[in-house]
Amino acid sequence: MSKEIQKEKGDEVSQVDISKKDINQLGINNSDANKRDVNQTGINQEDVSKKGKNRNEEHPTVSDDNKVIVKRNIKDCVFTDLFSNKKYLLELYLSLHPEDAGITEDDLTDITIENVLVNDLYNDLGFRVGDRLIILVEAQSTWSPNILIRSLLYVATTYQNYINERNLDVYSSKKISIPKPELYVIYTGEHKERPKEMILSEEFFPDMEDISLDVKVKMIYGDNEDDIIGQYVIFTKVYDEQRKLYGRTRKAIEETIRICKEKNVLKEYLESREGEVVTMMMTLFDEEQIMKNHDAAIRREEREKARIEKEKATEQATEQANEKAILSLVGICKKMNGSILDVIETAMKDYGYSEQKAREMVQKYWN
Repeated sequence: MSKEIQKEKGDEVSQVDISKKDINQLGINNSDANKRDVNQTGINQEDVSKKGKNRNEEHPTVSDDNKVIVKRNIKDCVFTDLFSNKKYLLELYLSLHPEDAGITEDDLTDITIENVLVNDLYNDLGFRVGDRLIILVEAQSTWSPNILIRSLLYVATTYQNYINERNLDVYSSKKISIPKPELYVIYTGEHKERPKEMILSEEFFPDMEDISLDVKVKMIYGDNEDDIIGQYVIFTKVYDEQRKLYGRTRKAIEETIRICKEKNVLKEYLESREGEVVTMMMTLFDEEQIMKNHDAAIRREEREKARIEKEKATEQATEQANEKAILSLVGICKKMNGSILDVIETAMKDYGYSEQKAREMVQKYWN
């Protein structure tokens, strides 16, 4: 059974299908690694929340000295796990709509698009507020206008799901009722400009007028350190600092959690979910490393195949040249009334043939 490896989104998706046999050939023992992971954290990978697990099946980097080190999209793991808890999801909503103080956790419905299939579309976070608002939130550390295209696909898929769930007839003459969409990006990276919003028409069709379709995404930078969004952004920046010091290692994760708890950043979440957070941020193998190993193995096989084919071609060319030479010798020898034995002896001496091989070849052309 193969394991589908998918590279985190946030920086474009790429896939490779690695079978268990391939992994074994690369010297990776899944069972041993899993035991090590359980021993180090006290929590089996299965204990991680379904949401975090479903959307973060990627593998981590394995260094040259075989230390298990952290995967690249750990911040996305924490983001999805954090807001899978309705307590924190409500805090997120109130950060976006502080005027809507009457909203409760029961008013919020998770509508995040899950990647059930490898090529399925999926987003970081989506939730509905009653039947009046659909809110889609992405966490991005890399600046890319393409988030507008992805957001367009996310909202289209979300509306399709909403319509299907309620059996709404879009072909009816009666206008259907759908929730208002709000699209947000929580940007955790570094960028010179900090626009309040990104607009599809301005980014992709700046010189065109009368665009039939447009998308507007509101940008959030986590400037308010007291709300849940600001604290999440601080968490990502603390991790980036620790990663620079310790690399993608367990030490970087532990220091990130320690510092954040000391600074009262996501403290309640990190204290209640510390084991799960460590487990999410540490995984068995790194998809990038596996892909490199797998690609290297393929390249080795291709080089070996090319070498063998080259050798065969060389042997065939040499054999053809030798046959032509022996044919010429046979012709000359016959004209000079020479003996077949002379040609056989020459074939053995000049071309390295055994007596039997030389005799067969000379007789082939002698008669």
